[in-house]
Formats: sequence, C-alpha cells, structure tokens
Amino acid sequence: MTLNATVQHLSSLRIRGAALLLGAASLAMLTGCATQSTGSPDMVADLAPQAPATFANPAGLHVNPPTPDPRVGLAPGLFDAGEAIWNMRMLSTTPPEEPFVGQTNSDLAFTGNYAIQGNYDGIQVWDISDPANPVSVITYVCPASQSDVSVYDNLLFVSGEGFAGRLDCSGEGVQEAVSHHRLRGIRIFDISDIANPEYVANVQTCRGSHTHTVLKHPGDDDNVYIYVSGSAPVRPAEELAGCSGGMPDEDPNTALFRIEVIRVPLDNPQAAAVVSSPRIFQDLVAPPRHGPGPADIAAAEQAREQALATGGFVIEIQGEVQVLPDQFVTPMLDSIVAARGGEGPPTAADSTALREYVDEMVAQMMGAAGGGDGPAPGPTQCHDITVYPAIGLAGGACVGYGLLLDITDPVNPTRLQAVADSNFAIWHSATFNNDGTAILFTDEWGGGGAPKCRADDPVEWGANAIFTIEDGEMVFQSYYKLPAPQTSLENCVAHNGSLIPIPGRDIMIQGWYQGGISLIDWTDPANPVEIGFHDRGPSNATSQGPGGSWSVYWYNGVIVNSEIARGMDIFELVPSDILTQNEIDAANSVVLTQLNSQGQPIFEWPATFALARAYLDQLERWHGMTAPQIASARAALAAAEGASGSARRDGLRSLAATLDGQSAGASDPAKVATLIDAVQRLADAG
Repeated sequence: MTLNATVQHLSSLRIRGAALLLGAASLAMLTGCATQSTGSPDMVADLAPQAPATFANPAGLHVNPPTPDPRVGLAPGLFDAGEAIWNMRMLSTTPPEEPFVGQTNSDLAFTGNYAIQGNYDGIQVWDISDPANPVSVITYVCPASQSDVSVYDNLLFVSGEGFAGRLDCSGEGVQEAVSHHRLRGIRIFDISDIANPEYVANVQTCRGSHTHTVLKHPGDDDNVYIYVSGSAPVRPAEELAGCSGGMPDEDPNTALFRIEVIRVPLDNPQAAAVVSSPRIFQDLVAPPRHGPGPADIAAAEQAREQALATGGFVIEIQGEVQVLPDQFVTPMLDSIVAARGGEGPPTAADSTALREYVDEMVAQMMGAAGGGDGPAPGPTQCHDITVYPAIGLAGGACVGYGLLLDITDPVNPTRLQAVADSNFAIWHSATFNNDGTAILFTDEWGGGGAPKCRADDPVEWGANAIFTIEDGEMVFQSYYKLPAPQTSLENCVAHNGSLIPIPGRDIMIQGWYQGGISLIDWTDPANPVEIGFHDRGPSNATSQGPGGSWSVYWYNGVIVNSEIARGMDIFELVPSDILTQNEIDAANSVVLTQLNSQGQPIFEWPATFALARAYLDQLERWHGMTAPQIASARAALAAAEGASGSARRDGLRSLAATLDGQSAGASDPAKVATLIDAVQRLADAG
C-alpha cells in the first residue's frame, strides 16, 4: 500500500485520534475550547502597531498594590499551596465531591441559592445560601467533556463534546468510531427539583458543543435559543445524518464555518431542535498570527530534541510545538502495520511513514487543510459567544477573530464586524460593559494548558483586548494582562469572568487558570487597572499539575470561583481607598434570580441610600464636586435616612434641587446627574 493510501486508511481513525491528541494538548478549541453577513466592513489588521498597548491606571484612580507582589514565589501544593489575596476576603474553599476528585471542573451557572458547576464527568450542584458553608446538593455523574452549563427557569443545559460521552450518561464510554450511543451536543435537564435533575432531552450536533449560550429574546416568551459553538472534528454522516466535514467549495452544506441555533419550546423542551446554522464566518480569511514567545522557543526546541532522541513524534499547531502522546501514536502505528498486511511491532519504515504525514493529518483533523491559490480560510467555529439581549448585540470570540453580531433576529444572527489581531492567538470569550459601549475579549494563548504569564512572555499575548463600540463598530483601546509573573509550572492565560455591578464603574472579576483571579477596573477602556486579586502557588512542585480558575463570577453579593482541581471558592469584596463600602453595598443591592455569564443581564440598581452614597464617594474620589458640596450632600442624606414619611421625602427633594443647582459648575456634571436621579428615586420611594 502506498503512503498516500496508508494515510487515507488512517483518516478513518482521525476522530478518535484527534480527541486524544487535543485533549492531551489542551487545545480542543482549535479543532473545535447561511446568511451573508451585512453591515460595516470587516477589519483584518495587526492592531498593536496602530494602537500600542497601554497599562496605566485610570485618570484619578491612584492604586497602590502590595509591594513586592505577594503572588510571586508562592509555595506549591494541591490543597495546601501558599495563597495571596488583596482587596477580597475568602469566605470558603470547598474541595470537590468524591466522584469528581481528580477530574476537571469547568464553568458555572446560578439559579436561586444554587451554584451549578460543570465537570468533565458531569455536574455538581452547591447550595450557597450560606457562602461560608456551601452544601453539596447533588453530584450528578454524566461524562461528556466539557460540561459547560447554563440555566433558564427550570431548565438546565449541558454541553457535550467528548467522543466518549454516552446518551445514557453511563461511564463505560464509547469505543467505536461510529456509534449511535454517543452524545455530542446539548443535554437538557428539568431541575424543578434541583436535588433530582430529570434528563428530558438532548439535541445532537455535527461537531458537538464545546460551549453554548442561552438567549432569551425579549420579543419571544415561548422559547429560549441556544447558540452552540462546536469545535471538535465533524462526526461521520453514518453517526448523524447530514454531517459533512468538507470545505464549502466541496460541499455547500458542510458543518464547518457555522454555528448551530437550537430552539427550545419552554412548555415542551423535548421538542428542542436545531432550527438554523448561520454562517457567520462567511468570507473571512486566515488572520495574522504571532509566533511562539521566547520561553516557548527554548522549551519547544528542548522538547523536540528529547522526543526525537527517543523516537517520539512532534507536531506544530499555530506555532505551538506539541509532543504527541503514546495514546495517539500507538493506534496510528498499529493501523499502518495493519494497512500493509504486516504483523508484529511497527518498523522504522512505519515510523517514517507516520512522521512524514502526521502534520498533514493533523491539519485535516483541524479542518485547516485548504487548497487552491487563494488566501487560507478563516475560523470554522466560535469558541464562545456572549449575548446581551438588552442591546440586541452579541460578542463572538471565534478563535481567529472577534465578532460583533446583531441578534435582533435570534434564529439568524448576522455579523456586523470582525476584528483580528496578530497579538491574539485564540479569541476565547467576550464581556460587554453594562451600558453596551465597550466590549472586552480574552485571548487563550496556548489553549489554556500552557504557562503564558512568565516574566518574558509579551504582555500583549494571552491578555484581554478592550474595544469601544462606536456607531456599530469596535474600536481598539488597550490590552490588559495579569501583572504578576507566574512560573513555568503554572498554566496561566486570560479566561472567564463577569462584571460586578458597581454603579458608575466597569469592574470585572476574571479567572486566569493558575494565575488566579484578578479584579479589574476598565471604566476607562484605554487604561484598565488591577484593583484586587487572589492566587495560589503551583499545584505541583516539580511539573505542571492541574488547577486554577476556570471561571469566576459575581452573583448576588459573592464571587464564586470554579477551581479546576481544588473545587470551589467563594469570596466577597472588602472596602479600600479604591472601592468603598457604599459602592460594594450598592452592588449587592442588585439581586438576580439566575445568571449565565454568557447571557449577560443588564444591571439596574434599586433606589437605596447606598447607591446615592456610592455616587458621592466617586465624586469625591475623582474631584467631581467641591469638598464642601460633598460634605453637605452627605449630611443631607444622613438626615433624610434618619427621618421618615414626608420629612424624608422633603429632605431628599431639597437635596436633589440643591444638587441640580450645583451640577452646571461641577467638574463631572454627568456623575452629578446620576446622583440626582438616585436621590429623586429615593424620594419617590417614600
């Protein structure tokens, strides 16, 4: 059999091989972690030379972080690592329940008093009504990596992408290349009784669901929609009819270059089904990319030499050198032996055949093997999509591009703009600010499994990129990267986070894997700055072990961290000179009934004295009014709070009138206007 024929024979194993390869390399999103787009022209550019990275503090926000940084040099350990914390308080840290010890914890969703934590082997429900003492409600074993979770009302949605996940949730796995027992898509549970989830339906998709996003459209009360981002290789048509992994010029119905939209009828979730497959990547070409960093070049050369010296196999994925694990190599070599009708162990010629063609095979697995003389195609999938229904927009973090999407028609989202940046390796997730005037994208350089926060790693790589949204277009402003260097034993890169509803400010809590969690103020999008953190030392003293923050979100006054190996942490904010107790109290007045971070809610603050005082604190911090005016307003607020009935109303109305008279001469009249509104709402509330 010729080598080309052998490679064709090997392609029958590529689904299983790709899963093993990319799981070991922590790069599953690269394979997969029909309307022509309209709107403004796409921007495909290297952004950095046009807009240099900025890391200064917001004007007037004087931050004095601990010096030296206590995160540097923390002692290693899994459950006993050294810790550093600033401007937060840890309320609890809870190890995983026994079935999930040693397995990967993933994303979080919230409903009522419960935190739902995904795990590669299922879902964990915690009662966090007492955040100092979380209680396990149920550990539901149902393998199907990576088990991203979302909720709506009494429904729970769980992503499944792994090749071993079964429809029946059993742990025996799926060994066959084609199997009708395999689950790759979305599982749907009824959690009316959250201690006893009822598995009611599933929706299969051609590439599975690496992540998903639940969209409750304001104009549709009968359904919710799920945007599915599948990043694994396309499954065979024999396993799911209609699936094709061909390029568009070969098959216009290819499962590449699209997302899936699932409609879920709320009164009949069993009828959930794919209703459209929008091709939001239409006409995009391969974006510019940076090469490996200095430390990666040295490590790659060492790994290459060691692997080749021992007969190993090495590949390169977007500049990242990976040594193929034995689980991938052995079945491939065995298949070569079988293809030539041989017996016994592989020969040197078999190894040469695999070595010669392995890069081509990997390219095919990743859907990257193109053809023709034109430019290479752009991304074939998104990694994650964040919808903001209140403004009709979504941010698509789509591996090679950041997309701005119009979601006013939930079944047919359309691309408004696409931006690319050679400083970004993997556009991973997106977060809007509350008023929808800015968006922050994360870059999962290295796929989440590599140390990318070392002292000599470029600060623009593996960072956040912040854009303002101006007339429907994204305009680059700055980068933000975790400012504390991490060791080569710690996988560290930008990952998932959420806004905290501090009124008048854009403040976000964000996970950085083993870089810990970082509290970021990006009120000035050109000048983001860290204002708090928590970090642990490496989980292993001699090699890179599991651990770190997969995702960390604010929910009803607490900050919940999904720790990959160590379980779950819960924090609260503490006051400081850069974040007052009034600002924290105003944030905690926002009460949500449910939260999916990728289905971003609009924050609205009830009328409270804490809200008014928070605005006064900000006017004082940034010198928006004179000191006597601020002191007088504080005294008037205190007097009104101590009164009741008409006396309170009259006092507040009088204060609002006084502030209105002072606003024209204030240095920050817009902030004074928000204070006036808060005072007037207090008065109207009686």
